[in-house]
Amino acid sequence: MKPAPMTGKLYVVSTPIGNYRDITLRALDVLEKVDAVICEEYRTGSTLLKKIGISQKDLIRLNEHNEEDESPELAKEILMGRTYALISDCGTPGFADPGTRLIRICSEYGVPVIPVPGPSSLLTAISLSPLPIEEFYYAGFLPRKKDARRKQLERLKILNSPLIIMESPYRLERILEEISRIFGKGQLITLAYNLTMKGERVYHDAAAQVLNEVKGKKGEFVLIIHR
Repeated sequence: MKPAPMTGKLYVVSTPIGNYRDITLRALDVLEKVDAVICEEYRTGSTLLKKIGISQKDLIRLNEHNEEDESPELAKEILMGRTYALISDCGTPGFADPGTRLIRICSEYGVPVIPVPGPSSLLTAISLSPLPIEEFYYAGFLPRKKDARRKQLERLKILNSPLIIMESPYRLERILEEISRIFGKGQLITLAYNLTMKGERVYHDAAAQVLNEVKGKKGEFVLIIHR
């Protein structure tokens, strides 16, 4: 579909995963010039903009609670000439984050959707793996309920590719305990912990050993189960 004459643009902008100095020059330029920034939460979006020196920028909240209703309206505004930047709380939007519906509707309307690449916790973790990863299975965020999570891990166990899991900081110990029980205490894993932030650490060892080292810790992480 060809865009209408007044069509604006939607920029999909990657933002830092922890260290604000990782913002790209192009991301700075885009966030400065757009009419508004679409973010998951006002507080997080506002903090980011302040940290990178951008003030008095309109923020529009789009998350799992209002994405279905708001996405069509935002797409119509862009179709009428507004230019927006879509960001997530951190990293690259649309990947295990709200925004995919807005991107799809914009594409259907013929609105230009422009990527502004940058930080990604997934790719950062993969780059730190001591073992080569030529292919992998992204399992994303596991179910919150214990039984559903256990069943999911048992299904993942039959796969022969490295598995990549992202989880809440508050479930770090729990997920390592379950991996030790289901995959075995000697299962080799890489845990990328608090990437780009103070306390950044990469653990590469048996699941049971990593569990012992991180007991009591809570932080953002990406987990690779080597298969």
